[in-house]
Amino acid sequence: MSMHDDAHEHEHLHGHPHTHSHEHAHAHGAAQAASPEETLALLDYMLSHNKHHTEELHGLAHQVSANAAQLLQEAVSEYEQGNAKLAEAVRLLKEG
Repeated sequence: MSMHDDAHEHEHLHGHPHTHSHEHAHAHGAAQAASPEETLALLDYMLSHNKHHTEELHGLAHQVSANAAQLLQEAVSEYEQGNAKLAEAVRLLKEG
């Protein structure tokens, strides 16, 4: 598992940059959990992590050329579709 700490600066529509730092833990290879509870916790974490990056992509789309922005917005849409499927899987697992 590798760890890295990224500082991200965001320009929002209200006109001032926001800088925040967050840490990422990425397992290289197949993610495995020792129990159903760990599996659910890992999926919950991945969903939250993906949503965060989707928001970042959306923000970046406002900072690039129109052609690149269009591609980023399409990527955001696809990420959101994937996140919806992950959220449904998490919901089903929580219901048991």
